[in-house]
Amino acid sequence: MTFDLLIRGGVLHDGTRADVGVNGETIAAIAPSLPAEAGRIVDATDCLVAPPFVDPHFHMDATLSYGIPRVNASGTLLEGIALWGELKPLLTHEAVKERALAYCDWAVSMGLLAIRSHVDTCDDRLLAVEALLEVKKEIAPYIDLQLVAFPQDGLYRDPTARENTIRALDMGVDVVGGIPHFERTMADGTRSVTDLCEIAAERGLLVDMHCDETDDPLSRHIEQLAYETQRLGLRGRVNGSHLTSMHSMDNYYVSKLLPLMAEAEVSAIPNPLINIMLQGRHDTFPKRRGMTRVKEMLAMGIRVGFGQDCCLDPWYSLGTADMLDVAFMGLHVAQMSHPAEMAKCFDMVTSESAAIMHLDHYGLAVGKRASLVVLDAGNKTEAVRLRAERLAVVARGKVVAERPRRDTTLNLPGRPESVNRRHRTPE
Repeated sequence: MTFDLLIRGGVLHDGTRADVGVNGETIAAIAPSLPAEAGRIVDATDCLVAPPFVDPHFHMDATLSYGIPRVNASGTLLEGIALWGELKPLLTHEAVKERALAYCDWAVSMGLLAIRSHVDTCDDRLLAVEALLEVKKEIAPYIDLQLVAFPQDGLYRDPTARENTIRALDMGVDVVGGIPHFERTMADGTRSVTDLCEIAAERGLLVDMHCDETDDPLSRHIEQLAYETQRLGLRGRVNGSHLTSMHSMDNYYVSKLLPLMAEAEVSAIPNPLINIMLQGRHDTFPKRRGMTRVKEMLAMGIRVGFGQDCCLDPWYSLGTADMLDVAFMGLHVAQMSHPAEMAKCFDMVTSESAAIMHLDHYGLAVGKRASLVVLDAGNKTEAVRLRAERLAVVARGKVVAERPRRDTTLNLPGRPESVNRRHRTPE
């Protein structure tokens, strides 16, 4: 038996040890031992082998633009939107593309091989749309980039946003987006949800809407989104991103809302790093945590994925393309401290987010695409705890990034010569 690539001695998600054999772009075999020759062997002994990380919510048109033309002094969502409005006229096709490709290099180094990026359609030039469509084509050999037509300034609030959003979809953008809470009135926001869902239904597209990204408990567009999902037969194809108003809603109303989402099979994507940074800015104390009700959604059977949202842009001054940072913050803010909950946080930046994006080729199984990551951790919870090093990243059967294992040398009398912070934790 011969393979193009053989991953030896890895630990799978269920704790079993196995070799993974790859031929071409496909996983050909997974077994406790594969006594085979291979064109390339990766030693994954005692290291977690997992499918690649997935970011289901990002803004690649703005990434790595921090400080242009100025920084967000207040740190608020609204100043970030205003700052993006100042930056848009300064954008060039080349700069957007260059920053996006640089970010994708970071992503590959961190084992992040699938990204859903919203792209602003409130620019008559559709410059960022054109640039990211080119990026999508160039990175296709190693990253799945899914683009969302996103009318950042409001489908109706901006006079040409609706026309431009349809133009972007005609150009090949994959998903219908929106921002109902940013319309001038609650009624306009509700109307925009209906309009956008009808556009998606007519075209057979997925929907991913920035929804209720506010501290206002009366911002309830997710209810309309769930209704339109049912009415238009879009079950399983619709996602509500952020949903931060739910952290301020009355518990009785939420007890009605969550079953509606579950019945409509509407998924949710909170963005822990950004939500906890931007929300609650008008509070003194007690200060709201800034993230939607993740544990309650999971208990209702609602699919939840964690997104990164931003990296060095008008809204967020940090970021490294590390989805384990996202999972780590989400774990803390959602208070998901049980071993099973911690493991679920790992799933929410891998398999759960892949399901939201409808990535049918994704997964660590025979016949699936041979994209995976080898992590310096013994299991999923340890990977989140350590934000584990990516020892090898494989995209479509090719090793695209790797680094050596690194222990820290100690010079302490009577103590070991080196230390590694791995310590197996229960799943």
